[in-house]
Amino acid sequence: MSIEKKKFYAVATGRVPGIYTKWYGDAGAEVQVQRFPGAVYKGFATREAAENFLKQQAGKKPVKSNSAAVRNTQSDGQTAAKPKTGPGVTIYTDGGCIDNPGPGGYGVVIQIGGKTRELSGGYRRTTNNRMELMACIVGLGELKKPSSVVLYSDSQYVVNGITKGWAERWRANGWMKNKYEKAVNPDLWQALLTLCEKHAVEFRWVKGHAGNKGNERCDQLANQEARGKNLPPDSVYENER
Repeated sequence: MSIEKKKFYAVATGRVPGIYTKWYGDAGAEVQVQRFPGAVYKGFATREAAENFLKQQAGKKPVKSNSAAVRNTQSDGQTAAKPKTGPGVTIYTDGGCIDNPGPGGYGVVIQIGGKTRELSGGYRRTTNNRMELMACIVGLGELKKPSSVVLYSDSQYVVNGITKGWAERWRANGWMKNKYEKAVNPDLWQALLTLCEKHAVEFRWVKGHAGNKGNERCDQLANQEARGKNLPPDSVYENER
């Protein structure tokens, strides 16, 4: 039976485990397992069968993947090697505003192969959280090939949003936090999630203004941009107001 004909998709190990009634789309099972290391999932004709599969998997110990070749489980039980990534990359990011909302900027420091590159930008009216997200997007967007990345941010909003699966759940729920509350900054979260699916990214929180050289430099860059003249509009943010 092809995967399109199966009505229920059980995700035992993925971004947001559970049972899905469709494969494709933002609320489907595919986005929960695509490029997720060690993903375990399968399609079924009935919900009961899908629930039994999840119960069986819950009783198993997770398989540890070795660093040489991380493998993903496909819906038919086969495995496929995860695409190899390039050399390791370290990215420091920071963003902020003068007042919040207000003029904002972001700073990025990328370290790869013994070389360092700095990037920055700003907007005339935006928010702290949008600039924190933008810094990550710009940094990862500079990588032309799939890479293994350690990304440092002093924003718990950003780090928790990725590592705790918040953004994935919001996307799966049509960018709703719950039945009544919309997720904030879906445009930037979508861009960041897309980049995280391309690269192997480890997000690490670092305390701001605590002497971390990479973070301190990003803070300087962000502040310089926020205080600049003739800043462009953050069109998405301004149009929503």
